[in-house]
Amino acid sequence: MSFSQALSGLNAASSKLGVLGNNIANSQTVGFKSANTQFADVYAGSVGLGTRVSATLQNFKEGNLESTNRELDLAVSGQGFYRFQQNGEIVYSRNGQLSMTPDGFLENASGARIMGYGINADGQVQAGGQPQVLNVPADEMPANATTNVMTTVNLDSRMVAGKDTNTAQVNNGAEEIDYHYSNNFTVYDSLGNPRNITVYYEKAQEQAQDGAGRLAFSAQNGVLYYQDGADYFDGDGNGVAPEDVPAGLSAVMQGIPNTWNAKVAMDGTYKEANNFTVSFNSNGTLAAPAAGNMPGLNFTGAELGGDPDPLNFELNLAGSTQFGNTSTTSQLTQNGYTSGTLVGITIQSDGTVMRNYANEQQRPAGQIALAHFRNPEGLRTAGDNAWTASIDSGQELLGAPGTGIFGTVESGAVESSNVDMAGELVQMIVSQRAYQANSQTIKTQDELLQTAINLR
Repeated sequence: MSFSQALSGLNAASSKLGVLGNNIANSQTVGFKSANTQFADVYAGSVGLGTRVSATLQNFKEGNLESTNRELDLAVSGQGFYRFQQNGEIVYSRNGQLSMTPDGFLENASGARIMGYGINADGQVQAGGQPQVLNVPADEMPANATTNVMTTVNLDSRMVAGKDTNTAQVNNGAEEIDYHYSNNFTVYDSLGNPRNITVYYEKAQEQAQDGAGRLAFSAQNGVLYYQDGADYFDGDGNGVAPEDVPAGLSAVMQGIPNTWNAKVAMDGTYKEANNFTVSFNSNGTLAAPAAGNMPGLNFTGAELGGDPDPLNFELNLAGSTQFGNTSTTSQLTQNGYTSGTLVGITIQSDGTVMRNYANEQQRPAGQIALAHFRNPEGLRTAGDNAWTASIDSGQELLGAPGTGIFGTVESGAVESSNVDMAGELVQMIVSQRAYQANSQTIKTQDELLQTAINLR
């Protein structure tokens, strides 16, 4: 009698029970992928010799995403594997539970460090370059002097030159400035010191028109020019020699536009060299400065005090208007900032690791890269929630999260195991019955053999 068929069945059922037990044991393992046992029959000619385990394949179906509210817990929503370096070897995982080491590396509980794209000399992510182990430096961000201020104002067209003005004292009370409206903003010098800038706007005195009328030209270098017959004037009504009027000026309207004189003070220090003119067309839109940009507002080191470099910035008034409403500032931005220490990191959906500083600035430290394989079932298990590439899996394809076939990175979440507990328990019952049935086959064959031996 042959016991081989039943023995093969026992071995096959035992192997499947082992796989099922492993699935169940890892039902709470983040990023775990369940496995399934496949069988094949065994024949010698036309004689069946039982069964064997032909393959154990993993199911790479995406697990559910579960919120953890921890910034360094990451989940891939879609396709892709994290790329890690562990003991000099490249491994891949769907488990994004990371921690930061004292020297700024992002690694998992097994010590594998996540990899991605670094930054170039300009501090920008070099996407598509050679992947490297990501590191978050703890260097303090240096101060950045303001070079550009953008503000949008409405200056009340109902204001009358010389009437209803306010008065401000500047230069330690040595001078007074009359104005109809002022706005304030903060800029930063080269050492990161905040400087309070005040711009005082005063409706300019309009000059009487003669019978010939006046022709207004668009501004150049922040100055609006007028022609009255054969005479030329600047925005303040001062005469200008014809040869000093810049070439290429274009007419914008007939008559005198509504003009405002602007004076700039820093921390109460005012100098006439920073004065400029703001003029508006008859429809209330900005006529000058040209394109809204007033370049070259300058304060020297002596005026700043201490050791900072001279402060020179552009004031852009694009979009400013003159309507019959209360004067107001609707937008104000500037590009300077003081120095700042690193206070933490955030990871964006495209995998960018962003450094957050105490001066409310952000800078990238790199970008997490994702890997894709044409045949992920060909990956070899390496333990610790990781796999390694093989000939069967094919070469890795790298890319940034959220591009092409790659999913996005979800911060504050993890991907749960894709083990279907109910299905595993049902399969366990089936495998147990198969094991019992094969053992009954052995028992029956044993009884038949005993009967044959007892024949006389």
